[in-house]
Amino acid sequence: MPPQTVDTPDDTAPHRAHHPAGETPFDRATAHLDAPLAVVDLQAFDANAADLVRRSKGKPIRVASKSVRCRALLERVLARDGFAGIMSFTLAESLWLARSGFPDILLAYPSVDRAGFAELTGDARLAAAVTVMVDDPAQLDLIDAARPAGGAGEEVRVCLELDTSYRLMGGKVRVGARRSPLRTPDRLAALARTVVRRPGFRLVGLMAYEGHVAGVGDDVAGKPVFSRAIRMMQAAARKELARRRWEAVRAVRAVAPRLEFVNGGGTGSVQHTAAEAAVTEIAAGSGLYVPRLFDNFRSFSGRPAALFAQPVVRRPGPGVVTVLGGGYPASGVAGPDRLPVPYLPAGLRYDPQEGPGEVQTPLLGPAADGLRIGDKVWFRHAKAGELCERFDRLQLIDGDRVVDTVPTYRGEGHTFL
Repeated sequence: MPPQTVDTPDDTAPHRAHHPAGETPFDRATAHLDAPLAVVDLQAFDANAADLVRRSKGKPIRVASKSVRCRALLERVLARDGFAGIMSFTLAESLWLARSGFPDILLAYPSVDRAGFAELTGDARLAAAVTVMVDDPAQLDLIDAARPAGGAGEEVRVCLELDTSYRLMGGKVRVGARRSPLRTPDRLAALARTVVRRPGFRLVGLMAYEGHVAGVGDDVAGKPVFSRAIRMMQAAARKELARRRWEAVRAVRAVAPRLEFVNGGGTGSVQHTAAEAAVTEIAAGSGLYVPRLFDNFRSFSGRPAALFAQPVVRRPGPGVVTVLGGGYPASGVAGPDRLPVPYLPAGLRYDPQEGPGEVQTPLLGPAADGLRIGDKVWFRHAKAGELCERFDRLQLIDGDRVVDTVPTYRGEGHTFL
């Protein structure tokens, strides 16, 4: 039997129009660097920051650190007019940022970190910088139990969270994240009274995150009926929440007249939340990097600022290349929208039988024939800061050159979640 032949890519074949590395600004900027690597386009980052400020209509934006996860970029955006404070995601992260000199940190989620609370209540500087989230008296008990011997320690700044979910059919249908159990103004006011009467705590804020508006695209390509349904739901949800949030703020201020802030919003709802008189500041973070999940909004469009590159390591045949790694799914309900998307060169797609893999990812499409071993393929992550859990540093690009290399949280030795 004659030997079997294998269809092997031929780099010299005349029909293969090679697109050399350096074709895009990202390739030119990183030509001296090997992939895998992650970059942030500073021009896009700054343009996105300016757009968030424009949409916030003069109300300060508190930066959601989970969507950035890089101290250098947190410092960069907070140096701009229109941004003030950080919204953090764990107590350990909050304390680390406070020790690093960030003066105003709102922990957006309740914590049961006893060691962290012991540190917080034992250090006046940290206690002045960090505000913790509470939606249950049991959380106050845990904080008190962690205080230094004798039960004293520093006063703890407290924020309450309002449940923003939109409910229909008498509550049988629920749209929105399952977060706080505090839904009505009366329940918020009751917990506010508990905080105010309890020694060692000071109620300073109220938060309400409308994720079903801020994080759900209303203009999904190829799904016009679905998109119209989302817009109708969001319009009704915004109206209901604006009324309930106003009543909740009034009820809490009756208990704590010196409430310092009322936080609301998210990247996808900045302009809507900013229009509410009861809200004093807006939370946003994903809009700085603009991951792929934020391509589906009618009210704004951003510039992709955070990308990662994987190197071509194989060319199994015509119309296909294989890159190293790439299987970086985002959190949330598992589905195609949680996967990174091949971005540059345009025209690449996943093999439906493999998808993005743990150690290798086949990519199909005519653009594959223009790639050679060692070339970079650029991807956009589905979500923002989760990209930084995969890379220990970010190459900061201005135009077609790398102007700085900065560590991510992971690069500084921290994986808070």
